[in-house]
Amino acid sequence: MDVHGFHHLAIQVRDVEKVTAFYRDVLGFSELKRHHRPDGSLRSIWVEVPGGGFLALEEVAGEPEPGPFRNERPGLFLLAFRIPKAGRAGVVEAFARAGVPLEHETRWTVYVRDPEGNRVALSHHPED
Repeated sequence: MDVHGFHHLAIQVRDVEKVTAFYRDVLGFSELKRHHRPDGSLRSIWVEVPGGGFLALEEVAGEPEPGPFRNERPGLFLLAFRIPKAGRAGVVEAFARAGVPLEHETRWTVYVRDPEGNRVALSHHPED
């Protein structure tokens, strides 16, 4: 196999505009492309992940399932993005300004949830 790196991750969401706003306006990811259904309605928005790849936010009709920060269910647990240690305080301040509560913190990582409850981490591990 000749894998060259991360390409993209697709997340199914109920409110594609609201979730896109979180990744675009709060985290600062650039919007790459919008995809529409044959009837013209919005189906998907892609946002660029700094450092390579993208998130494909795919609209679905179902309701998000709320759950605790940690659970015993197999499957996707969280999305973790790299930040510099020097930028951590700015990240925490940006979340506060945006009204995004911190879910959890460790010495290296800040954890929040996107508007539909997906766990998102910003980490400077192993940089102390």
